[in-house]
Amino acid sequence: MGSPIRVLMITSEWPTEERPDYAPFIVRQANFLRSAGLRVDVFPFQGSKKPFTYLRAWFQIRKKLRQGSYDLVHAQWGQSGLLAIPKYCPLVVTFRGSDLEGIVDSKGQYTFAGNVLKFLSKAIALVADEIIVLSESLGSRLPKGCKYHLIPSGLDLGLFCPTSKMKAREALALDENRRLVLFGGRPEVPVKRYNLAQQALALLAGQWNIDLVVCQTVQHHVMPLYMNACDVLLLTSLHEGSPDIIKEALACNLPIVSVDVGDVRERISGISGCILCNDDRPTTIAAGLVEVLSRKMPINSRDAVKDLDEGVLTKEVIGVYHHAMQRWVKSPN
Repeated sequence: MGSPIRVLMITSEWPTEERPDYAPFIVRQANFLRSAGLRVDVFPFQGSKKPFTYLRAWFQIRKKLRQGSYDLVHAQWGQSGLLAIPKYCPLVVTFRGSDLEGIVDSKGQYTFAGNVLKFLSKAIALVADEIIVLSESLGSRLPKGCKYHLIPSGLDLGLFCPTSKMKAREALALDENRRLVLFGGRPEVPVKRYNLAQQALALLAGQWNIDLVVCQTVQHHVMPLYMNACDVLLLTSLHEGSPDIIKEALACNLPIVSVDVGDVRERISGISGCILCNDDRPTTIAAGLVEVLSRKMPINSRDAVKDLDEGVLTKEVIGVYHHAMQRWVKSPN
């Protein structure tokens, strides 16, 4: 057997002291790659839209690449790929959402900075040796002619699984007599449109004993409890790539009401008890919630995400790594 593949993973999202459970999907992927025998070094940085921060990180990456003898660089998000240019080794880029969709401000408008990010991400796509996207909707936003691998974020199916609703509510001290709607995002992030979720629930206040449950400070390993305690997941985002919370809810057999973003349509179409809204008006979303909350039958959605086991998808990512390295050998950059 040859030496293990050595990967430098560059990511603009990684756990911090303030948010130890930040970006669990990146941490999970890095850990599974290591478990598969790869040597993965992670370089986290937060650009914060500051050119000097990127420049400093670029110099740090140059030093690591000169000293590290890496087989390839894996950039998480398009902006991370900037730090790998010029290339010393093969570059794999995973596009995850805002890098190709844009950034939304507090007024719900796409920003100039987001347009710059999209432009730079598309430029990186043109020089990447291999591209991974989480959904076909993201793949369609790449420059014409760019080939890509569709590999969504994986799931820890041992963590996200159905349990007793009553026991979950007891553990979280939640009222067993209320209808609980789990909000699919952090309220402070404009693209998640928390105000739209509030408007939809306000329309039901006189008909249902209903509460909107928000989990912006909840540690990731506790999320399955909330999913099993709630009656429905509500996603109101302006855009998404491939939202993990949708797949995690399906793994827990939690009904979903969502606007049509990212790959949600592909994930929930055909699953009885999940509603894809025709538009994003509060009345439409409220009607979807009523339809789900009026059902008496539990849903069975877990089978729909069994193919998203992180261990299986890790093998696909490693396959992309091999493609990138083979391409580099045949036509070095």
